[in-house]
Amino acid sequence: MIVGVPKEIKSDEYRVAMIPAGVEELTRAGHVVLIEAQAGVGSGISDDDYRVNGAEIVATAAELFARAELIVKVKEPQPAEFPLLRAGQVLFTYLHFAASESLTRSVLETGVTAAAYETLRGKHGDLPCLTPMSEVAGRMSIQQGAKFLERPQEGRGILLGGVPGVPPAHITILGGGVVGKNAARIAAGFQADINIMDINVDRLRYLDDIMPANVNTLYSDRHNIREQLSRADLVIGAVLVEGARAPRLVRRDDLKLMKPGAVIIDVAIDQGGCVETAKPTTHSHPTYIVDGIVHYCVTNMPGAVGRTSTYALSNVTFPYVMQIAQRGLRAAAALDPGLANAVNMYAGKVTNRAVAETFQLPFTAYQPANSPG
Repeated sequence: MIVGVPKEIKSDEYRVAMIPAGVEELTRAGHVVLIEAQAGVGSGISDDDYRVNGAEIVATAAELFARAELIVKVKEPQPAEFPLLRAGQVLFTYLHFAASESLTRSVLETGVTAAAYETLRGKHGDLPCLTPMSEVAGRMSIQQGAKFLERPQEGRGILLGGVPGVPPAHITILGGGVVGKNAARIAAGFQADINIMDINVDRLRYLDDIMPANVNTLYSDRHNIREQLSRADLVIGAVLVEGARAPRLVRRDDLKLMKPGAVIIDVAIDQGGCVETAKPTTHSHPTYIVDGIVHYCVTNMPGAVGRTSTYALSNVTFPYVMQIAQRGLRAAAALDPGLANAVNMYAGKVTNRAVAETFQLPFTAYQPANSPG
């Protein structure tokens, strides 16, 4: 199979979808790997690093997309890439379709088969391709929150851990999944005062068992959310509904309850955001202010730490890339129902129910078969 890895063109995106070790494994197995020139620079990987491991370096995205049967990316296709996609081609990347109707319809029109990292299920029902980037984003959310609470960044002028005689910041984390858990661990190390909220009581029991004493758990309902917002210096939005738009837990009117200069980091922005006033931002222009509250809603947070994120992501995505290259997507998905769950579009049809329902599009169940495709 011809596998293509293009350079990411989303604003401030420094990750790349494959590391040299992956190139070596694929070419050793008889596949052709095309890497767009300079694709790995943001992650500290040179064209020569790829070339010596068997990759063919191509000058343009147009050539790469025209030749490749399998496109492996990090982020969803950008408008300039839509015309390059075609029917019969497989696209394997983060897609987050439910957050954007225009993206969904544009990719659907190409006829490409689109498999999403974020809906791929592991053997134990987990989301293995989402987990490493959620770990990065959760940890980064506290770094960014600490920075934007500083007064020069228009925050409250709060030090997360306080000092003797001065109380620490109060941090509210909405969602106790991978993002929330990692955010809480890092915040605890800063000696902040943390409340982590979820609707899954079993998850709250687990977090209560493993977290340090300065992390408390709280059931997530409207009353508790509003009470926490009134206390919070920093709010981390960390909710996830697989494949669907994130629920809006913080409404515009709720901002009036918050302290001026408080910060919201909406990690759920990739799935539309869990804050009503959230809108996508970039690393170049990461924040804006609504009703005195600083909003940070960068859609590709892990992209800022490209080297760490690239290697963490490749560790979990590459085995699936190899399966697809060796067998074809349909045959590989027939052997692995979790991979079949990743297929959001096939031959111009939406095969993810949550995406179809979000935009009122026809839903067609994906049917893997023991044949290439």
